[in-house]
Amino acid sequence: MRRLIACLAMLAAAVSAQAQPAYPDRPVRMVIPFAPGGAADVVGRIVAQGMGEDLGQTVVVENRGGSGGIIGSQAALQAPADGYTIVLHTLSSGVMNAGLYANMPFDLRRAFAPVGLVGTVPNIIVVNPRVRAQTLQELVALVRANPGRITYASSGPGTIVHLSGQMLANMIGAEMVHVPYRGSGPALADLMAGTVDVMVDTLPPYVALVREGRVRALAMATRSRSAALPDVPTAEEAGLPGYETYNWHAVFVAAGTPAPIVARLERALRNAVAAPATRARLVELGVEPIGAGAAELERFWDEQFRIWIPVIRASGATAN
Repeated sequence: MRRLIACLAMLAAAVSAQAQPAYPDRPVRMVIPFAPGGAADVVGRIVAQGMGEDLGQTVVVENRGGSGGIIGSQAALQAPADGYTIVLHTLSSGVMNAGLYANMPFDLRRAFAPVGLVGTVPNIIVVNPRVRAQTLQELVALVRANPGRITYASSGPGTIVHLSGQMLANMIGAEMVHVPYRGSGPALADLMAGTVDVMVDTLPPYVALVREGRVRALAMATRSRSAALPDVPTAEEAGLPGYETYNWHAVFVAAGTPAPIVARLERALRNAVAAPATRARLVELGVEPIGAGAAELERFWDEQFRIWIPVIRASGATAN
């Protein structure tokens, strides 16, 4: 009798499994918690196309900007945790908001589950050519000899540009003056004009400017040199080991999404980033493709929290 009951239970489970449609059986929504036209939007659309081709379903991009990415994150969390809504996070929306907002409506680390890391965008340390520093070590000496007199520009309080400059000051062990702007464009304009001295920003806009001599590159804030500017040393090579700062793009789902669905999305992301056409488009944007899976992203994500939350607290930056 027990054997019969067990057989009937197995049969019922098999019938139920067969009745469930294969995932995905309809379009998947990718929420990008930033406005259209920015770097995250462009990267997200490239990845969405590649994932959609692998999944056999369209991945529809939905921009939900506002509050530094919180509005779009909430929109993604309000959907069922069934894999039909995914979100593309950056360092800002995926980590920094946890330190910048005192009244976050959700716990970032617990609310989302990793799918995969698309890639990173390297940062570069640049100065106005009139600054008396030809190397990073010379800049360090200059800042230490003139505490509170060397200025660094940012695209606004609490941005990666601000906090990368703050991290640099922390590691130098001397004060630099933060000059915030409303975006990287105005900050870069004043850097080139000599109104401010230093900036740590994402690489793509600076490649041509460095080649033309309009700004001076002192170091890449990454572990390896950039193919775009191969003569620029890394911070470690330039005498500041441990200084590493870059932006990144990664795909997440709401926590509680079934493991088999997460695994399917992970495979789609890996295949999308590995595709030559996708990789070429990402590289052209200044993104270094990685295509890491969920487990690797989880370790990376935890490390990013450990690095950036203390920097945010030391800076005093808030975004309430």
